[in-house]
Amino acid sequence: MASVGEPNCANCHKTEEELAAPLKRCAKCQTTTYCSRDCQKGHWKTHKKSCASNAAANASSSTTTTTSSAIPSNVLERNADRPFHKLDAGTWLHDRPEKDVYKLLIDSYRLSLEDDFTFEGVRDRDTLYGGAADSLQGFQRFVSLAQMRQTVLPSWWSEDKTRACEEFGMEQSNWHSLRKKVTKADLMKKYGDQLMPMQMRMFRELVTGRSPMGHDSTMVRKFHILREGGNLPEDVAYKNIDVSNITP
Repeated sequence: MASVGEPNCANCHKTEEELAAPLKRCAKCQTTTYCSRDCQKGHWKTHKKSCASNAAANASSSTTTTTSSAIPSNVLERNADRPFHKLDAGTWLHDRPEKDVYKLLIDSYRLSLEDDFTFEGVRDRDTLYGGAADSLQGFQRFVSLAQMRQTVLPSWWSEDKTRACEEFGMEQSNWHSLRKKVTKADLMKKYGDQLMPMQMRMFRELVTGRSPMGHDSTMVRKFHILREGGNLPEDVAYKNIDVSNITP
């Protein structure tokens, strides 16, 4: 039985200690936790009554951290100017310091693993989700795909940079580690940017040709391009679209 204040699954009420696995938050409201997709579905009739209002409350309270200018300097050395324009052009990683590219490349891949497992139950055997000690082999395939896309990686990228990035990702003490799993909520908190997971998912789509659950992000990307260009009032951008996600 869960003790007072101990997080537990909203449906079966088991704790992380009982499950020996981390709980996952509802992707929309980020307030209710579940141990599995089945429990989330089973609890939906009850949860849907509060999900929308909780999501709205979270969006309101995080208004000051919804733009990329909110990224703290201790995560990235340099903010990207108009990141959705760069995603559309396939140059999201360009004009960034080397370590920033490593972090964003690794975290985009780590989020893709979490998305595939959470939304589709996919477990790549060469990653943490498939029982491997780390996700290095899967990441190497991801980088190889990125290299084939010509403009996706910066012009300075080389085999030496690939090895340096892998070494950086294998450091156990590194937050951006291929030895650790990460969630969307973790990334939003770490980068201080509600839109960063969305950007990472769109970058993943550039590399692999596929976004989470096969959703096409074109319309959402175009929407944010308009916002970045000042063609939409800021309040409209955040009232009429779920900016924290591009998946259910």
